[in-house]
Amino acid sequence: QVQLVESGGGLVQPGGSLRLSCAASGRIFRIDVMGWYRQAPGKQRELVAVITSDGSTNYADSAKGRGTISRDNTKNTVYLQMNDLKPEDTAVYYCNADLRLYSTDSNWYRYWGQGTQVTVSS
Repeated sequence: QVQLVESGGGLVQPGGSLRLSCAASGRIFRIDVMGWYRQAPGKQRELVAVITSDGSTNYADSAKGRGTISRDNTKNTVYLQMNDLKPEDTAVYYCNADLRLYSTDSNWYRYWGQGTQVTVSS
């Protein structure tokens, strides 16, 4: 069974920073894309940033210039550093991973974490 566990959320003042982590564990053969999404109350889940296994990244406009996604393939972990946080960044942040479970199974599966709350408020 595969699990993605996020950590690092919390309450931060406007202008502050946070570093979120998401570790994938379980029976995993290979991970391709890992990403961060967020969902604010009353809104749809939206992309924040994604990163491929070779380090290529893509950011939502809201994260460009303030966010940095990175990963440690040896630990199956993805990170999101967010700076200059604003109240509108308040949301539950979810990580996901597209992965293969076995070398004999060529299918890719998307798994999600349970989310971590980020609240930006003074």
